[in-house]
Amino acid sequence: MDPVSFWATPIGWTLMTVGQVLLITVGVLVAVAFLLLADRKIWAGVQMRKGPNVVGPFGLLQSFADMIKFVLKEVVIPAGADKAVFIIAPIITVILAFMAWAVIPFAPGWVVSDLNVGILYILAVSSLGVYGIIMGGWASNSKYPFLGSLRSAAQMVSYEVSMGLIIVNVIILAGTMNLSQIVLNQQGMFWNWYGFGGGAGTWPLVVVLFPMSIIFFISALAETNRPPFDLPEAESELVAGYQVEYSSTPYLLFMMGEYVNIVFMSAMISLLFFGGWNPGVPQGWLDALPGWLEYTIYFLTFVAKTVFWFAMISMVKAFVPRYRYDQLMRLGWKVFLPASLVAVIIVSAWRVFVVGA
Repeated sequence: MDPVSFWATPIGWTLMTVGQVLLITVGVLVAVAFLLLADRKIWAGVQMRKGPNVVGPFGLLQSFADMIKFVLKEVVIPAGADKAVFIIAPIITVILAFMAWAVIPFAPGWVVSDLNVGILYILAVSSLGVYGIIMGGWASNSKYPFLGSLRSAAQMVSYEVSMGLIIVNVIILAGTMNLSQIVLNQQGMFWNWYGFGGGAGTWPLVVVLFPMSIIFFISALAETNRPPFDLPEAESELVAGYQVEYSSTPYLLFMMGEYVNIVFMSAMISLLFFGGWNPGVPQGWLDALPGWLEYTIYFLTFVAKTVFWFAMISMVKAFVPRYRYDQLMRLGWKVFLPASLVAVIIVSAWRVFVVGA
């Protein structure tokens, strides 16, 4: 049996898919470990401190040391807690965080599942992520976690609405929900990226789409419970939000799910508005290179953009004060939602009357 036909058989396909899933899971975990360190280093830099610099050279192994510390600690389950739900909650959170990566294209063809409704899948998975948090808060059987989880759920649902509408703008321009196709539509120079208007025929839309990319970025902060929207874990009032009663590995899983989501949102901003793996310069010279090298350059471009947006999220944490809960809700429902609705109307009108369907 020749190797090509083996990979086409059910067993071969299953093995290949499992391999891809493992590769992405391990890759994302290692990336999260170093990005968590970067997050702490950026925060330290803004405050003119050194940051973690003891474990390993330049503190590079700090995240791994933290992980080992959490894994080795005893799992404490409160007496009044609902044991099963208490344990399942962080597991659900972390599994759903990783599931979203299945449709992310890292380079042309480098994607686990190239769904033609990839964006729909992402919206579905990310809205399910709320359940892990609600379950964690409810199962703890204590008022602080419960209040924290309620806040978190309300916040995530509120900002998902405007995020969905902002994504609709990109879908209208691209004419597809397939993420690989959306990135391919942004080929060529950087002004073809949707964040800068989407190239010839739609470039005046930059006045709508660039602000939308910024609103998407701010909504991503609220969606992933990052400062200045970290209301669910507001230390000043709710101790640590829905994570109060958690310790050891379950706490580690919650943290991991949170950071995987943050990196995922950084990747989404890069894909939808800033060209994904496209370097934003003429790509003719790349085609002359060997295939593996060309794809590696595409992959590294995508990684660089994702890391850039992660760094932006870290910077926001360092110098923006926390929003009050009513301000957070007002921003979501009275500013972002109407703005994104107006944007959808403008973009769809331009698409129909100017570009032609």
